[in-house]
Order: sequence, then C-alpha cells, then structure tokens
Amino acid sequence: MASVHSNCHRCMGSLGGRQYALKDENAYCVRCYDSLFANFCEECKKPIECHSKDLAYKGCHWHEACFKCAKCNHSLVEKPFAAKDDRLLCTACYSNEYSSKCFHCKRTIMPGSRKMEFKGNCWHEACFVCQHCRQPLGTKPLITKDNDNYCVPCFEKQFAQCCYSCKKVITTGGVTYRDQPWHKECFVCMGCQQQLAGQRFISKEEHPYCLECFSRCYEQKCAACSRPITALGGAKFVSFEDRQWHSDCFNCGKCSSSLAGKGFLTQGDQILCCKCISSV
Repeated sequence: MASVHSNCHRCMGSLGGRQYALKDENAYCVRCYDSLFANFCEECKKPIECHSKDLAYKGCHWHEACFKCAKCNHSLVEKPFAAKDDRLLCTACYSNEYSSKCFHCKRTIMPGSRKMEFKGNCWHEACFVCQHCRQPLGTKPLITKDNDNYCVPCFEKQFAQCCYSCKKVITTGGVTYRDQPWHKECFVCMGCQQQLAGQRFISKEEHPYCLECFSRCYEQKCAACSRPITALGGAKFVSFEDRQWHSDCFNCGKCSSSLAGKGFLTQGDQILCCKCISSV
C-alpha cells in the first residue's frame, strides 16, 4: 500500500509511516481529508474528523458524544429515539411531551402500546375496564354514567330501570308517566298507538291519549259550533242540563249577545237572554 499511496493526493506530503484516508481511490493525509470531506456536527458545529465516529440521521451528522436527547441530554447512541420539530428526543421525553395520557391513571400511553379511545379520551388497554366488575371492555358495548364506563350487564344490574309497558331494561332516554319509567317507543296513545314522548296528551282512566283520539272518544261537543270542548289550557265552558258550550259560544239564540255569567231562559232547544224572551 505504501508504494501505491506514497503521497497525499492534495498536499503531496509523504504518507510514509502516517495515517491516511481513502476517498475515490485517492489517499489523503488526515489533515487534508478532514478539511475537504469532514461533516459538521449539528450540535457543536465542529467538524467530525476522520478518527471520530460520524452518526447520521436524515442527512444530518453528529459526533458520538453530541448525539443526545434535546431535553434530558441522555445519549441516544444505539437507543430508540424520535424526532419532533427538528429535535431528537429519547422515547421517555417524547412520550411525556407528545403522547396521550390515560384518562384513568393519568400516565403516559407509550408509543407502540395499545390505546383505547372513547368519547375523546384515551386509556391504556389495561385501564379501560368496567367500573363494577373490572373486566376489560375492549370493543364490547358499554354505557357511561357519571364519567364511569360499565359493561352492559353490570349497568343493567346496577342502574337500569325496566319499562312499565314491555318490562325490558331502559338503557338510554325514556320517559316517566305516573311515576313509572317507559321506553319512548313504548309510551304511545291508547287509541292510535302514536308515540307521545314530547307531545301533548290527556290521561283518561290512567291511559294516555293523543289530543285527536281523546277528542274523538271522550270530549263533549259544543251545542252551538259542534266542535270539541277541550280541557287543555284551562279552557272555559258552560254546562246546562245535558248540553255544553264553549264560553264564547254561549250566546242568545236570537240577538247573539253573550250569556256567559248572565241569566237566561230556554225556549225549546234555544237559549235566550231575558230581553229577547220577554219580547217573544
């Protein structure tokens, strides 16, 4: 080798008995090689000389002693690391800064470990369990109450009410009628079976009716206009013998003046004010 590379390709100085480096089959003394080809360290900005170990990552270079976590300064040589915003971080520092925190234990969910997500929160797989039986929930159906998660059997056993109509468990929603719980879909009109949740209704003999069915089945008709006399909204009506009138319809059959709160007499099927009856 001495005969082939007897002089530095750049300075022509003798390489006899000296260290040298090869580049493109040319020999260089250490000084010339470093000045021509050495990479600069990203951390200390000094050249990485040929007798030093050059660590490279994505086109950047470091001295072995400079290849450290940007936060804790621990060496990253031959250790796993992550890059974030041009910084190199050990896995512990990266996880503390950027990884999700478990909603239950508040500890970091390490990269590579299984993470369970539900309603915008994250859990370790081992922490995502039923609040009552402590069995893993995984991807099973679950129900949340007061920020705690329950498997369906435990929730039904601990909290769920049974529908008064179908006797099955009410898992979500529901309505209360006469202090009894009902599924919304079970709380229907006794007449037409239309759902009544969120609608106005009237009770008759402990059964709920929509306004239309109650009117058709039970409401009295006004003797004057023949329309139903509804009990909703505190509507006023007048009753005489076996007939009923809306308060606004209770008028003299001859002069049409209101008879509400006034004296009146009857003539056949007509009701007349005192003035009109005296003129008959």
